[in-house]
Amino acid sequence: MRAVQVTTLGLPPELRDIPAPVPGPGEVLLRNHAVGINFADTLLVAGTYQEKPASPFTLGMEICGTVEALGEGVTSPSVGQRVVVVGGQGGLADYGCFPAARCTLVPENMPSVEAAGFLIAYGTSHVALDYKANLKPGERLLVLGASGGVGLTAVELGHIMGAEVIACARGGEKLAIARLAGADHLIDSETDDIRTIVKNLGGADVVYDPVGGDQFTAAMRATNPDGRLLPLGFASGTVPQIPANILMVKNLTVIGFYWGAYARLKPSVLTDSFVQLFRWY
Repeated sequence: MRAVQVTTLGLPPELRDIPAPVPGPGEVLLRNHAVGINFADTLLVAGTYQEKPASPFTLGMEICGTVEALGEGVTSPSVGQRVVVVGGQGGLADYGCFPAARCTLVPENMPSVEAAGFLIAYGTSHVALDYKANLKPGERLLVLGASGGVGLTAVELGHIMGAEVIACARGGEKLAIARLAGADHLIDSETDDIRTIVKNLGGADVVYDPVGGDQFTAAMRATNPDGRLLPLGFASGTVPQIPANILMVKNLTVIGFYWGAYARLKPSVLTDSFVQLFRWY
């Protein structure tokens, strides 16, 4: 079968012909229909991702496909069903074997391409806001990097979950996209004072931050007492240093969050999240 594989870290991936895999115990064999490509895939190629699989490995970590065969002990899903799975690697190939516990059935009305590109961006934001931060209707949510892949989904899901959403992004064009996704208030990170505007709006109860750097510090100072901060990336290139005295005085909670770890350690968190997201779809 065909597979796009990394054979040497730092060099371009190669289209190779390799044997088709056979599902082991607890696994399903998928005929892959569509795969999402993420920034993390480029980091895997470069060898700079948090996880470094042994070479050679097949790229593609969010997959939609049809179940072709079941490994020992698998009772669900069934052969012929269309599922999505966050596999770690293995999507950019004709076939792949993945743990059955990570598979979720796809709604019939959802195209495979949409399903494959849906998982990480929406899944990251939903688990962060619902499972980790326990965002409640009526709370005020500040989303930094609100026009990026995960930021835009955080705006959309925050709106669906009943929060008052403050979107922070760079420039009017990007902010207009955030407004269409459901943002109630807009902050231009190039020209506006994040701390002042958020405080004037009543402060943030939850901060969703894929940016880091100075924006995290400004957002933390504008967070209400008992607020929750979710650092989940550092697009600014700077990992913020968190002053513990502010956490103590304001009774703040900083919640570490790496979505990909749940695929390996607690896949039910992701599959439960996908079920809810598919209901909203």
